[in-house]
This record gives sequence, structure tokens and C-alpha cells, in this order.
Amino acid sequence: MNRFVIVLAAVLIGSGAWPSSSAAAQRSAKQPAAASMEVINLNSATAVQLADLPGIGVRTAELVVQYRVKNGPFKKIEEIMNVRGVGEKSFLRIKDRITVAAAKSEK
Repeated sequence: MNRFVIVLAAVLIGSGAWPSSSAAAQRSAKQPAAASMEVINLNSATAVQLADLPGIGVRTAELVVQYRVKNGPFKKIEEIMNVRGVGEKSFLRIKDRITVAAAKSEK
């Protein structure tokens, strides 16, 4: 009986029918954290905040900030594609996560 249980468990684990800890880890890794789903304002975001966007790394985030400093605030979200390293595919991945609201002035 014990041998049957071990063989059955091995078959289930090998076929993916039995939830293994690595499968659970893969599922949780695919589900983004709630905090990372916040909308980022391109006109006030830091490079660190921008780097959290999917497909935008640290270097590209820095380029976004540099572009904003040089050219002024973004007027529409599509302008992010003017930044080197942000193409149409990247834009489509992040378009629901970015906005161009006026930057808040500090008082």
C-alpha cells in the first residue's frame, strides 16, 4: 500500500496535477502586488517609481526623468515613447499604469 501511495504521488507531482511548492511560487510570482498596480504620474514620478513599471528598468527610468527635465512635463502618455528604450511594446504594457496629471507644486 505504501509503495502505491509513493508511486501515485510521484506521478501526480510529475504530471503537474499535484500542486507543488514551486507551482504555488510561480502562481504568486505571476500575480502582481496590489501596491505595484498604482498609476504613476509621469510628471512627478521618481526614477525609482518608474523603474517599478513592467519593462522599464533603472536606466530607462532615469532617461524618462532626464527627458522630462529637458523637455518639460509630458502632455500625453504616448510621449513616453519619445524616450530612448521605450517602444510601442513597452508602452502597451504600461499604458494603463501611467498618467500625465500636472505635477504637484511643493508649498
